[in-house]
This record gives sequence, structure tokens and C-alpha cells, in this order.
Amino acid sequence: MHTNNLLLKSLAVMAVLVLWPSLASAVEERDFTISDTEDLLVLCTTPSDDPLRPQAINYCMAYLDGAVDYHDAITDHEDLPRLICYPSTATLEGGVLTFINWAEANRGDQKLMSEPSVVGVVRALEDKWPCKQ
Repeated sequence: MHTNNLLLKSLAVMAVLVLWPSLASAVEERDFTISDTEDLLVLCTTPSDDPLRPQAINYCMAYLDGAVDYHDAITDHEDLPRLICYPSTATLEGGVLTFINWAEANRGDQKLMSEPSVVGVVRALEDKWPCKQ
């Protein structure tokens, strides 16, 4: 999931997410300080008519890409067990949509949604691409 062409990927995700049915409210600059899974979901599902949508979607994509890159680096370097075993065909866009789908499905679970956002990302991706230990 390394970003070879972040701009192209950003545009592709923005195009996909324009069609995403969401009841999300407008994003404000303070929403860019995320502390939990709910905060990240708000950014990742910013409505298409929101003036901060491009920044929100780029932030969402960069956050997920960074979380996966860190997971890969730490598990490869430290010889730790992997939590996410995504296929070589997985894309950043697929990861973002996986997170959104998982978070939307679990939105009613306050415990999950109040966990740190990186935990929510790992839970979502692990749910889609679990490792056979």
C-alpha cells in the first residue's frame, strides 16, 4: 500500500467517496485534530459539498497509508506477528473504503468508536484481511 502517485490516488478516492451515501455533517478545521475512530470516520466521509472536503479526504488517505506503512515496517523489522495480511492487489482506496464500511457498521458501538483512530484502522483492515496465525 505504498503511495507511488498520491495525487492520482487522492483523486480516485475522492471520486469514489463522492458517491458514498453518508449523513456526515460539515467538516470544520478543528475536525482535523483526530483522537478516536469516530473523528477519523467524520473526515473520511466528508460530504462532497463541504469546502474542506479535498483536505479531509487527503488527510484520511494519508492517515490510513501511514498506519499501514507503520504496521508493515514494525512487523517486518521487529519480527512481530502481522495483524493485517492484505493481498498484493490491495489498494489505498480499498483500504479507505474498508475502514469506512467497518466504521459505519460499528458506529453504534461507543467502545469501538472511542478507541484511538489507529486502533480502528487496524481493526477494520484486520477484519477484512485477517492473518492466519
